[in-house]
Amino acid sequence: MRRRDLLGLLCCTAAGWPAASRAQQLAMPLIGFLGLSSPGAFSPRLSAFRKGLAEAGFVENRNVAIEYRWADDDVSRLQELAADLVRRNVNVIATAGGPAPALAAKAATSTIPIVFATPGSDPIELGLVASMNRPEGNITGVGFLVSTVSGKQLEVLHEAAPNAMTVGLLVNPTNPNMSYYIKNVQDAAEVFGRKLLVVRAATEAELDTALATLADHRVGALLATPDVFFFRQRERIGSWAARKNVPGMYASREFPEAGGLMSYGTSIDDGYRQEGVYVGRVLKGEKPADLPVQQAVKIELVINLKTAKALGLDIPITLLGRADEVIE
Repeated sequence: MRRRDLLGLLCCTAAGWPAASRAQQLAMPLIGFLGLSSPGAFSPRLSAFRKGLAEAGFVENRNVAIEYRWADDDVSRLQELAADLVRRNVNVIATAGGPAPALAAKAATSTIPIVFATPGSDPIELGLVASMNRPEGNITGVGFLVSTVSGKQLEVLHEAAPNAMTVGLLVNPTNPNMSYYIKNVQDAAEVFGRKLLVVRAATEAELDTALATLADHRVGALLATPDVFFFRQRERIGSWAARKNVPGMYASREFPEAGGLMSYGTSIDDGYRQEGVYVGRVLKGEKPADLPVQQAVKIELVINLKTAKALGLDIPITLLGRADEVIE
C-alpha cells in the first residue's frame, strides 16, 4: 500500500472513532436518576445505589449510562426535572430523597418503569403502589422500616438517658405519614412514663423556632424523625443538643458520626443498594408490576461514646454490647 493511501485510511478511521464512541454510548441502556438533594449531599447513598447496580451486572459508563437530575432541595423543581427525563426517553427512572421525587416521576409517566426508595414513608399510603406484593402499573421500589422502629428508638433512648422525663420530638410537617410516626412514639412514651413535646419544622427559620421551644421547655432528650431536611441539618441539630446538654436519638448513623449521641434505624445505604439491584433487574427485562416492593430491614444501632461522656451519661454495658458500632 502506498504511503498516501495508508495516511488516507488512517485519517478516515480516526474520524470515525468519535462517531463510533457516541454510537456505543447511545446503545447503552439509560437510567434517569431523579434526586431531591444535590450530588455532594447524596454521595454516600449514590455509592450504595451504584453498588446495587453492579450486583445486578451494570457498571456506570461501562454498560449503562445515567442521566442525573438534582432538585437542590427545591421540591417545586421535581416535576419539570421528571418531565425532562421522560423527554430523554430513559429506560428506567430511579428516584431518591424521599417520597416527593417518586410522586413527581409517577405523575410524569405511566409507561417508563420507575424504581423508588422512600425513607420514612409508606408507599401504599402515598399512592405510589396498590400493594407491596403486587405494585401494579409501572412502579416499584424499596420502603424503609421507619415508623415501625420509632417506638424502639424511644426505648433505646430511655435506656441511655433514664432521667430524661420530657422528650422533644422533632418532626417535619411536610413529610407524609408523620402522624403514624408520632402515634408510635406517643404510645412508647406512655409505656415508659415520659412526656412528649412535639415540635415541627420544615425550614431553617422554623427549625430555629422549634429548637428554641425545646430549650424553653427544658426537654431532657431529643428524638428527631427521619427526614431529608433534618439529615441536611444534622450538624446544626447536633451542635444545639451538645450546647444544651440534651441527649439525642436519630434515624441514621450520620448523626452520631457528626457528634450526635446515637442512632437506631434502618440502614439507608442498604436500602439504596437494594434500589440499585431492582433497577438492574428492570433493565434486564423484568416488569415493575412483577417486582414486590422490598423492605430495607437491616437495622443498626450506633452510639457515640465520646458524646455520651460529654453529656455525663453512663451508657449501660448491655446497650453498648448491642450496638453495631461504638464511636470513641
